[in-house]
Amino acid sequence: MFDDALSVRDFRQLSEFIYNYCGIKMPETKRSMLEGRLRKRLRATGYPTFSEYCDYLFRHGGMETEAVFLIDVVTTNKTDFFREPNHFDFMTNVALPALADKGYQRVRAWSSACSTGAEPYTMAMVMADAVERKVISDYHILATDLSTDVLKKAHSGIYSRELIDPVPQEMVRKYVMMPKDKTRSDIRITPRLRSKVGFARLNLMNPSYNVGDPYQIIFCRNVLIYFDKKTQAHVLTQLCKCLMPGGYLLIGHSETVTGINLPIKQVANTVFMKQ
Repeated sequence: MFDDALSVRDFRQLSEFIYNYCGIKMPETKRSMLEGRLRKRLRATGYPTFSEYCDYLFRHGGMETEAVFLIDVVTTNKTDFFREPNHFDFMTNVALPALADKGYQRVRAWSSACSTGAEPYTMAMVMADAVERKVISDYHILATDLSTDVLKKAHSGIYSRELIDPVPQEMVRKYVMMPKDKTRSDIRITPRLRSKVGFARLNLMNPSYNVGDPYQIIFCRNVLIYFDKKTQAHVLTQLCKCLMPGGYLLIGHSETVTGINLPIKQVANTVFMKQ
């Protein structure tokens, strides 16, 4: 039998830790949501009450091993193929041709909050088509997320059939494998496409991002909305450091960079170019 409620004291400790660890704000209005999600961790760790679980975390060194799992249940991981499709139209019609004109035939892109992988695989479909049309000659995508659970899902490339409904049929034919057993409801991204996407865990709250050479395209969509202005400024500043001059930064349609001093200019709706 589990505790019915998370105490104010324990909720405040947890919300402070979550904010400091990954920048996600946990106001009092999210207390019941946190309660519900943490029950999974109580069952996994064997602690019968929230208070005992929090004692384990904060007073008995449990956070050293539990932090990753705690953050996994806290993070929200909504994702869709071709979500906010204008961004992929911009990649096809503007960004990739412009980069090729500047001499970037091999394009490096980064999906910085990739969730279960629909975003980077959509990017890969668009870029693979650009290779076919000889707009660019090659590409590679880095896909990162804070959650180890979603990264495992993303790496497998296995999804429910309805999730690929937004994918154009021609791309489904080229980049999606249908099960031979017609009763199964799952599909898998082709090995050829999966080989072009590398997955890694990365916390956007890190002081700097160790992601190698600068990228020509960076997606950071629908994650800034969970951060306060100070954290947004940190994340965007670090992302800009990882972006090549003339490269493109794309954020979610409900997000803004207003009030943050960055070396970028807007070139389309929620699309920015580094100067």
